Amino acid sequence: MRRRVSERYTILITRTGKEPRTFSFRPVVVLMALFAFASWAGVTGYLYARNAALKDTQARLEQLSEQARALSLRLSEEQNRNDMLAGEAAEMLKQLDRLEAEIDRLRERAGLPKLEVTPVKGENKGGEGQGGGIPLDTEAMLKLTAERIKTLTGNLSAKIEPALEQTLAKEAARPVGYPLKVHTYIASGFGTRRNPFGRGYEFHDGIDLPAWYGTPIYATAPGKVIEAGWSNIYGYYVKLDHGYGYRTLYGHMSKILVKRGQVVKRGEVLGKVGSTGRSTGPHVHYSVYIWGKAVNPVSFLEAPSYAKR
Repeated sequence: MRRRVSERYTILITRTGKEPRTFSFRPVVVLMALFAFASWAGVTGYLYARNAALKDTQARLEQLSEQARALSLRLSEEQNRNDMLAGEAAEMLKQLDRLEAEIDRLRERAGLPKLEVTPVKGENKGGEGQGGGIPLDTEAMLKLTAERIKTLTGNLSAKIEPALEQTLAKEAARPVGYPLKVHTYIASGFGTRRNPFGRGYEFHDGIDLPAWYGTPIYATAPGKVIEAGWSNIYGYYVKLDHGYGYRTLYGHMSKILVKRGQVVKRGEVLGKVGSTGRSTGPHVHYSVYIWGKAVNPVSFLEAPSYAKR
């Protein structure tokens, strides 16, 4: 059997004046070299393209990251603004709570029932399976505030102001304090007492407040003088009509300083302490009447609780 001789290629390179050079090689080597070059070129091209794609992807990622940071900043600013608005709305609601309590106090003074505020639609009022309250968002809190302001304003202008004006006028007509501005005491109280001029008992329709002869006597409320003169019981006396059913009487004066029909202010001098009429010594007899009925003046000597606030 003949042995196959492998094929070879020879390249002859000649140069003038020099010996020619020859290069001999096998075809498989050339193919392998071409294959290696092609593989290197393919890998290099793939890596270049991949590197370019990675660079493009990295650039896009950086751009998206920058956009995300900007969006995060805007969201943070918006959240801060919402938090600030929510805080302001919550503070407004607290102030409205205090205002509502004050309005309820005014309504009570005016003889009106307590205020009933209609809740905002969607506000959680509790119920089966709900447990605690659900926090309101900023928009709901602001809406609730607007609704309550509208309700409070409407009540003030439509209901409370007219009723309160009448109540304040009635309170202003109420006798308050002592008719004397010096130290005194109740020498004889209101009601049934022993007759100081004889036997038996009598009804005393006021209180007796001792003071030095000539001490000024003052009106305990603004009003109009409806009587000013002499009585066998009260001696020289003055009677005032304060309106709203209130009247007061000041007796046993030594001198009257006002006249019938005169309008006087609270604290204005009406006369001076004496011992005229049915009296055992210098003092002022002080009576309070409500719709013509004598009542105990002791409850009128101190200012009412609302006037002390």
